[in-house]
Amino acid sequence: MWQKLIYYLTNPSGTDYLLKKHGEKTAIRAGSLSSKWQGYAETAGYNMSSMPVAYAHSSVKKIFCRQAFKSFKFIVSITQTIRVFMGGLQIKKQSRKYDAVIVGSGAGGGMATYVLANAGLKVCLLEAGPMFDPKTDSCQLRNPWESPRRGASTKYRPFGDFDGCYWGWEIDGEPYTQSGEQKWEWWRARMLGGRTNHWGRISLRFGPKDFKRKSIDGLGEDWPIGYEDIKPYYDKIDRLLGVFGTNEGLDNDPDGIFLPPPKPRLHELFIKKAATSIGVPVIPSRLSILTKQINNERGQCFYCAQCGRSCKVYGDFSSSSCLVIPALKTGNVDLITNAMAREVLTNKEGLATGVSYVSKNDMQEYQVEGRTVILAASACESARLLLNSKSQRYPNGLANSSNVVGKYLHDSTGADMGGIIPELFDRKRYNEDGVGGMHVYSPWWLDNKKLDFPRGYHIEYGGGFGMPLYGFNWGIENLNGTYKIKGKQKEAGGYGTSLKEDYRYFFGSHVGMAGRGEAIAREDNYCEIDPSVVDKYGIPVLRFHTKYSDYEIKQAKHMKETFSEILHAMGAVITWGGDDGPHNNYGLHNPGNIIHEAGTVRMGNDPKRSPLNKWSQAHDCKNLFCVDGGPFVSQADKNITWTILALSMRTSEYIVDEMKKQSI
Repeated sequence: MWQKLIYYLTNPSGTDYLLKKHGEKTAIRAGSLSSKWQGYAETAGYNMSSMPVAYAHSSVKKIFCRQAFKSFKFIVSITQTIRVFMGGLQIKKQSRKYDAVIVGSGAGGGMATYVLANAGLKVCLLEAGPMFDPKTDSCQLRNPWESPRRGASTKYRPFGDFDGCYWGWEIDGEPYTQSGEQKWEWWRARMLGGRTNHWGRISLRFGPKDFKRKSIDGLGEDWPIGYEDIKPYYDKIDRLLGVFGTNEGLDNDPDGIFLPPPKPRLHELFIKKAATSIGVPVIPSRLSILTKQINNERGQCFYCAQCGRSCKVYGDFSSSSCLVIPALKTGNVDLITNAMAREVLTNKEGLATGVSYVSKNDMQEYQVEGRTVILAASACESARLLLNSKSQRYPNGLANSSNVVGKYLHDSTGADMGGIIPELFDRKRYNEDGVGGMHVYSPWWLDNKKLDFPRGYHIEYGGGFGMPLYGFNWGIENLNGTYKIKGKQKEAGGYGTSLKEDYRYFFGSHVGMAGRGEAIAREDNYCEIDPSVVDKYGIPVLRFHTKYSDYEIKQAKHMKETFSEILHAMGAVITWGGDDGPHNNYGLHNPGNIIHEAGTVRMGNDPKRSPLNKWSQAHDCKNLFCVDGGPFVSQADKNITWTILALSMRTSEYIVDEMKKQSI
């Protein structure tokens, strides 16, 4: 209640709320008390000029109480104010106690919800964004002219106006700060299903070597589990969710239970021929898209190439369509949307008792109780929750006696290059849309012991025909003034009929490739609580400290050299990404940009060096779990979603077994 009062007394929007709901007298009284609060906060060393930093700091509360007791009049004044709008300030507790409270509905949270609900447990699922059902809410199959921006990106939808994800690297009222050499770009999805509504559906298993990297190259740490521990869960999710591909018998890219892959498109045939000629393998992709129907609830892919918009027939995997919505049908799940989790609550024995959250609908604080608490808000959001969950028993944050929460933060590395294939100019028109992603890719193929960087990468490919949207073929003036159009030399640029002819001439001749590699998880890459900044809900925000090592930069250099060789071998002309070099780390994207954050709440056998055990269970608090990317010890040269799902299923089944034993 005191925290809510601080918010209303120090935030302009809080005063507006009081004016609207409780009248002018209450607002004026709140305004007069606000000046007192400003002084007390400044005494505690907090800048209150823009946001109510004191909202979450106990030191301000202590100063407030000490000052208040010096003035009986002030006590009377504030008591009267509290009574006037008590209903708006009380922390509201739900009377129902759940078996599990889950924070976050993405891959990890969705899987936990699905497993626990189908086991008959009562679940409360908290999601920071609104409800989202692809069947009704997806922008799939909309035409460019249905967007006021012709599909251009916005802050709300950075991947385009039709993209399946709400918000991204920046969210109004939810800042984060930096103190590192490289800027961390933090993607946050605010909607049911989270990032799984728009991801590339690349569904790769980690291999045996990926769990034991320290034993191989001496860097980082080994996982407390091996491939043999997680393989049964990979098999289960292959069957449950569906993934296409081919069994290749590769050493560290395990086979799976695959649906038939789609055939390569024309540009992908060019890529395969060129890449294999220089020793780079190219195999069918492994994407969680249904090329065959697997149940009655989900439709088969109809090849519109718009998986990034999220599929209305549930033909691709997203947590909302494939996990949460089916779980809701069991009747065992209460979904609370627009719920911004503030902290995990604990009792005097140190056990988790529930979660406190702020409802975005009314800006009031609520508490929900559970027998277990499962964090799945994303690696960084879960670390933020733990670090903000301080108490007398956990002064350093919950599950943080190791002082490791927030550390070993890492993302996939990324660098890109592309060009045009003159042989494909003025190519024949036909529908080759296919799935919403690549039909082929290149798994890592070399021995790092023979290279100057320790971890590998895979290559993702793009190109061919695609629906023209805002930004389509920008830079055409660099093409139509260089190459003859149907035997005729033109000036660069142009307009009207001639320019349309040029667009059609070059359409389908572009090709691009992107490396996605493994970075070393290091202790000096971390996120922490910023002591002087809060979001609009009064919750202290994260501050990032990240820096690439020479390993990642040398890896990016190798990516660029490989891309250049492949493009040259297919007769392509490089049009972008070819000018990168030492001056810009060879085009290496900022950490976080690839949206594969991991490692902030890592698992391990030693409680002094890891917050979680091998079951993603907190060493310090046995009924607290984390099932997003946080438990990852290392990332591998693979996208992490399929491993998040497998680990979450493994942890969830463990929770069910432990509850049956009355161990938690």
